[in-house]
Amino acid sequence: MIKNMGNVDRLIRTVVAIVIAVLYFLKIIPGKVGLILLGLAIIFLLTSMFKFCPLYLPFGLSTLGSKKQK
Repeated sequence: MIKNMGNVDRLIRTVVAIVIAVLYFLKIIPGKVGLILLGLAIIFLLTSMFKFCPLYLPFGLSTLGSKKQK
């Protein structure tokens, strides 16, 4: 799989996912909006874990910087 996410991108996504999860489980973000954001948080964590964002691919984007993609 082609990697297209740099460390800063991965860190930001992970922090945002954790914040959303905490807000959801503390019931600050309730209901359907909370569930939608929790789903987004899960997607953020998965993309961070695999270092690949499928939305970057069609646009040819990469946040890796000068590192080679593998």
